[in-house]
Amino acid sequence: MLTGELKNKINALWEVFWTGGITNPLDVVEQMTYLMFIHDLDETDNLRARESAVLGLPYESVFAGQVRIGGREIQGRQLKWSVFRDFPADQMYATVQEWVFPFIKGLHGDSGSAYAKYMDDAIFKIPTPLMLDKVVTALDEIYGQMQKLQSGDVRGDLYEYLLSKIATAGVNGQFRTPRHIIRMMVELVDPGPDEVICDPACGTSGFLVAAGEYLKECRREESFFDRQKKDHFMNEMFHGYDMDRTMLRIGAMNMMTHGVDNPTIAYRDSLSDQNTDREKYSLILANPPFKGSLDADIVAADLLKLCKTKKTELLFLALFLKMLQVGGRRHDTCVIQRTGSPQRGRSRSCSFHLSNRSRGG
Repeated sequence: MLTGELKNKINALWEVFWTGGITNPLDVVEQMTYLMFIHDLDETDNLRARESAVLGLPYESVFAGQVRIGGREIQGRQLKWSVFRDFPADQMYATVQEWVFPFIKGLHGDSGSAYAKYMDDAIFKIPTPLMLDKVVTALDEIYGQMQKLQSGDVRGDLYEYLLSKIATAGVNGQFRTPRHIIRMMVELVDPGPDEVICDPACGTSGFLVAAGEYLKECRREESFFDRQKKDHFMNEMFHGYDMDRTMLRIGAMNMMTHGVDNPTIAYRDSLSDQNTDREKYSLILANPPFKGSLDADIVAADLLKLCKTKKTELLFLALFLKMLQVGGRRHDTCVIQRTGSPQRGRSRSCSFHLSNRSRGG
């Protein structure tokens, strides 16, 4: 839960963007996300280096040695948030614009990866050195306040608060799912290390991130102490689809920040014929778009056979059934709304789970 002081700091940062000429709320969130990613990349790199040292494992920092950007080679250390934040405003701006931003755009070596695909057309929009200096200072204060709170998911709460400021949220079916609801859903399905997980309307990848964090907390030994299981986690476990490239870009960065190297995050109208995934996933976690009705001509024929309707939430339920493997499970906000929250002291997991064992086609 965000405190009033932290909300005030976020609002003040939002005001810096607004008065600096970036007035589109989605642009503000996108630019904040880039900078938060740069900050988190530094922290995550330091954390992995410490963990590797404790375990006696080799680790090469992404900032190690010389880094080639365009036709130049520079010291990678200059790209660290903890270093460039102390530069004078003009030098900081030049460093971020000319080096750091191109560096994060090309960070993932695989040009076909989700991260590379959606960062390719990312644009650094902060217009002046003074504005960047104010934003970096404000973000440092926000992260300092977050450390003092020591709350389990304060970063997730912060991000949700940022997304809540997007005035267009909900117009195109983009509804934010509260963190505690996501967490409850993940805990109920209790994902294992062999899952193949999908969110066909992934947005910022909140469900996929939560599933990954659950495995780190509750199934760490099973998921990461076996080379094949760890490779599966990094490359094959997580799949997310959406029709908004900005959301996909944020979602890909969100997954990478949370330690998933190569998730499948792709542009797709999940209800259309372009989605050929059938009986592929062991687990579906989603908040399907509740945007009223749509043109039946664009909906895959096999979905209309199963559920003849124009209501998107019902079509997505039909889609989940089609995409699940036999024995697969799905957990979504439609079911929560129909059954209500589980009462304390009672097990109602059967109300939330839908098995695919008996589906004939």
